[in-house]
Amino acid sequence: MLEINTVENVQQTSVYGQIEALGHEQLVMCYDAPTGLKAIIGIHNTTLGPALGGTRMWPYASEEEAITDVLRLSRGMTFKAAISGLNLGGGKAVIIGNPAQKNEAFLRRFGRFVESLSGRYITAEDVNMKTSDMEYIAMETRHVTGLPETEGVVETLLQ
Repeated sequence: MLEINTVENVQQTSVYGQIEALGHEQLVMCYDAPTGLKAIIGIHNTTLGPALGGTRMWPYASEEEAITDVLRLSRGMTFKAAISGLNLGGGKAVIIGNPAQKNEAFLRRFGRFVESLSGRYITAEDVNMKTSDMEYIAMETRHVTGLPETEGVVETLLQ
């Protein structure tokens, strides 16, 4: 079992070493040349239910930095769900890039990426993502929350 205070040391190992050391189930990457989408989804744990975690869009300095962030954040989401007594696991998504590059096609492509995981991951808002972005993502997957109240909530997804 990895101690919380040693997470920073994990960055020194290979990607597979990081996945193993932090106890992740899955790390998935998506690259879409037509839209410019570069996204990574980390699923830490689905023991209690599908992995829930927001999508963060950030101009990471490197792919390695983005991978380290998604692994660290998805692991934290597992702890948040468990301590909150939710029947959910922990996951997180990061999109590499400048938030100014977002448009409908870009976000809908990300929605198809989320959909490709068949409900193992549910996305939501995080840094540089807005409710309107979630609406575009929801056009391609029902595995999204952070929508306007009239659009749906996580409880609907878990039925």
